[in-house]
Amino acid sequence: MTRILIVEDDTAIAEIERDFLEIEGYEIAIAPDGSTGLERALSGEFDLVLLDLMLPGMNGYDICRKIRGEIDVPILMVTAKTEDADKIRGLGLGADDYVSKPFSPVELVARVKAHLAQYERLTTTNSSKTADIRIGRIAINPLNRRVFVGDNEIELKNREFELLLFLMTNPDIVFSKEYLYEHIWGMQAIGDLKTVAVHIGRLRDKIELNPQEPTHIQTVWGAGYRFKA
Repeated sequence: MTRILIVEDDTAIAEIERDFLEIEGYEIAIAPDGSTGLERALSGEFDLVLLDLMLPGMNGYDICRKIRGEIDVPILMVTAKTEDADKIRGLGLGADDYVSKPFSPVELVARVKAHLAQYERLTTTNSSKTADIRIGRIAINPLNRRVFVGDNEIELKNREFELLLFLMTNPDIVFSKEYLYEHIWGMQAIGDLKTVAVHIGRLRDKIELNPQEPTHIQTVWGAGYRFKA
């Protein structure tokens, strides 16, 4: 059975999330504070983590960073923060997506189901690919999930890796933000498309010689993005 960890100190919100997810057949555990949430998340017992940002003991940002440093599991941040900077920070630390409070329980369930399905699909797809893809100075190994720029290996978060792999597998093709969100995040643009832009920006910072004038990940104004071979 698919297991989901809810890290949330607001009992009412945690119970709403639990009830709607249990209806869908998921097994749910609740951690009421940051320290407990981190310990349970790192146990490897869960298939997805719903993570609040404002928590006693340890905030969601620190928890997200520590989880990403140890295990690969979908992380959805649930936050009352509405500033783009807060959301960008969470995505930059490795969160796969975020849900803003107040949220629709139906939308939350849809996001969870989509992320679980997409994670399984991408993991299965990537395990069947073994050959390196090399374009210019950039090389990516789908099986080992390693990326090199020149002679230097760089570290990518989960969605950054999936996005780069998809773009490098389909060079010179323009993809809209909506298409990338649906393909990489597994949802038909029910989330915030700024998620895509944030990840594109992070990739440019890591692989481009000059992120302000990218030679590989290019913006096609009014259309989307492409990876220039």
